[in-house]
Amino acid sequence: MKYKINLTILLFLLTNTSWSHDIQRENIQNFISNMVVKHNFTYEEVSTMLSRAESKEKILEAISRPAEKRLTWNQYRNIFIKKERIDAGVNFWLEHEEILNKISRETGVTIEILVGIIGVETYYGRITGGYRVIDALSTLAFDYPKRSPFFTKELEAFLLLTREEDMDPFDATGSYAGAMGSPQFMPSSYRAYAVDASGDNKRDIWNNWSDVIGSVANYFVRHGWQQGKEIIVPANLESLSELPVIKTDLKATETVLQLREAGIKFSTAMNDDHPSKLLFLEQEDAHDYWVGFHNFFVITRYNHSTMYALAVHQLGQEISAEIVNANE
Repeated sequence: MKYKINLTILLFLLTNTSWSHDIQRENIQNFISNMVVKHNFTYEEVSTMLSRAESKEKILEAISRPAEKRLTWNQYRNIFIKKERIDAGVNFWLEHEEILNKISRETGVTIEILVGIIGVETYYGRITGGYRVIDALSTLAFDYPKRSPFFTKELEAFLLLTREEDMDPFDATGSYAGAMGSPQFMPSSYRAYAVDASGDNKRDIWNNWSDVIGSVANYFVRHGWQQGKEIIVPANLESLSELPVIKTDLKATETVLQLREAGIKFSTAMNDDHPSKLLFLEQEDAHDYWVGFHNFFVITRYNHSTMYALAVHQLGQEISAEIVNANE
């Protein structure tokens, strides 16, 4: 007997495969033992949580193809710097102007960066991810060897977080990588940087915009944001007879003076000794050259990508320009 296979259904089944964790696996047993010995969980509570969690094929597929590694800068930019998202950012700014002004004034982090981050991360709360965080983290901790150490630590942080914040571990939702809420904090970042900006004795990054904005600002402050300093400017290399070797590490390892002495032309008010770095972003047929300063690399601490940091900066600039125009 021959059966006809519906390819749509088959594709759905293949891409939505999930399975329960076998808690007798060695790596899972090691994790449970660590939570018991190091953090005073009971074996029963950790094993019960993990037996209810699911490993998902879709999560493994998503982690293997991040946009930053598949797209050129112009393609990546077009995802975020578009009229609909700029308009949403303007509306977000106006709706939360009082708390944005307050937190920016107190922390020194510009409103442009605060709205840029939230806009790129979750489209102002519209796209926060629909995966259970415990599923995402346990999948990547136990079934993704390439980055298992990182996600094992994040799963550990998540279970600690749920105990500290009195959260149901199966209620928290986020991205395929386990990033949570409107600022998309990983559990370790939530524990370290989330704040109660509203004063209600909770750190709610899902539903409380004061806490979301305050937590993003605190993240930048804690990573060395410098108030009033420039972020990034275009660079011109046309006068150079030979293009320099551009390092891809995310550190400002040179100074303004060193770059200028190398023949790189750019305009900035930063002092000669200010940390700087020549950057390039790949276009379809060429490169864009930029000089990033200290604050630019603070943005990359949020997501280790130059394209991400520049998208955040430019989205914030576009939104700010619309606000200025509306007030004139």
